[in-house]
Amino acid sequence: MKDFVLSHVKRVNGEEIDIVIEGGKIAEVSKAGYGRGKHVLDYSGVYVSSGWIDLHVHAFPQFDPYGDEIDEIGVKQGVTTIVDAGSCGADRIADLVASRERAKTNLYAFLNISRIGLKRVDELSNLEWIDKGKVVQAVNDYKEVIVGLKARISKSVVCESGIEPLRIARALSSETSLPLMVHIGSGPPNIDEIIPLLEKKDVITHYLNGKQNNLFDANGIPLQVLKDAIERGVHLDVGHGTASFSFKVAEAAKRHHIGLNTISTDIYRRNRMRGPVYSMANVLTKFLTLEYSLEEVIAAVTTNAADWLEKPELGRIEVGDVANITLFTVENKPITLIDSEGEKRVADRRIETKGVVANGEFIEC
Repeated sequence: MKDFVLSHVKRVNGEEIDIVIEGGKIAEVSKAGYGRGKHVLDYSGVYVSSGWIDLHVHAFPQFDPYGDEIDEIGVKQGVTTIVDAGSCGADRIADLVASRERAKTNLYAFLNISRIGLKRVDELSNLEWIDKGKVVQAVNDYKEVIVGLKARISKSVVCESGIEPLRIARALSSETSLPLMVHIGSGPPNIDEIIPLLEKKDVITHYLNGKQNNLFDANGIPLQVLKDAIERGVHLDVGHGTASFSFKVAEAAKRHHIGLNTISTDIYRRNRMRGPVYSMANVLTKFLTLEYSLEEVIAAVTTNAADWLEKPELGRIEVGDVANITLFTVENKPITLIDSEGEKRVADRRIETKGVVANGEFIEC
């Protein structure tokens, strides 16, 4: 369907509206019950937001373990736009770009500075795999898809290369005018070496990880390098993943009023099927359980992410825009939530997705 009405949906502020979609575009946003169209879909009691955006996924199924099918982690999850976080370097980015043509989900990508990408998981251990010329060429070839450069700066990835891959990434960022997304994890390099190299609009992903080399001290107090980075305009991204989200660290961040920028999943086949990620809805439920408001949680996968991407149309419901919309409920059903450390929290409500409109097409979840 390309012509229909989403009737009696409600925004996260409780306002009930009808959304009229014609030819895949938003034709009208009216008071509930006033929308007119050939097909009226009654979604009374269901929340509506602009389509969810996941800023950190792995959507290149040819690579194992970090890979999955685009729509399995996109529209089927209630997510209309995904950003692949460096699965591919220059060697395979053309294949990832080609795959987006077959998908219903919008796809953008961070280009891994290692030309081999996640073909192996120590992709920055050999500096010869960072081919600066190929990085620049790939960025020029796929400007419409590549939104930044990715460098995974943790011990198992860089091995003996230390901080040097990040220095190279910084230079490539300047040359291409693209921001960096930097994965943080176990050291060395130490977090105090990494964070000062990041600039405004760069992204720290996994900022709530519970590893020793994290952004909070033993008492849960934010390190000075984190506070300085926030002051500079560095962007904080959750990147939950298999090993990168800790309830205790997230509670410390909230306690110290560290702002919630973007919630992303770092989802791929294994952590989707076996946990602890499972779905975007599951990850968002964790932040509801941390006592963020529904407005804050949904902003972290809509307006905040769209603003970072500099694609405001993806973060709004406005007449004239191509329709990218997520429908979801907040159900009063108990759920046991698990973080990457095996810690559990029992919640009495959960977010569940009901459907999406992706590029004007209605798809039930």
